[in-house]
Amino acid sequence: MDRFSDHLGFQASVLGLRSRRNNILASNIANAATPNFKARDFDFARAAEKLDPTGPLTTTNKQHIPAARPVGMRDMQYRVPLNPSYDGNTVELAIEQMQFSENVMRYQTSLNFLNARINGLRSAIRGE
Repeated sequence: MDRFSDHLGFQASVLGLRSRRNNILASNIANAATPNFKARDFDFARAAEKLDPTGPLTTTNKQHIPAARPVGMRDMQYRVPLNPSYDGNTVELAIEQMQFSENVMRYQTSLNFLNARINGLRSAIRGE
């Protein structure tokens, strides 16, 4: 039972990270016209990796394909704009909106996965 609750705990933590990232991206979008505002984000994969009790993926054979690892700073980081603005604002609205939309879809997918796990456990308890 502890392993199952640990697995649910991991999924709940991932949802928390997704929610935190949504807030950060929404803040970036809201400040798109604020002079000298610096767009921020964090490396979700690295943050989720810290939560995963199974650890990172490794290869055990030279014929295995290694997992791609994102390169970046830990925790919060500033975005480097593709097209810098004259007022010092680094928010690129199209990129922020795309990141926000992707994160919302992934949040909903994680939530659906967690709900399916809970419903499966509920069915097992009822003996269905």
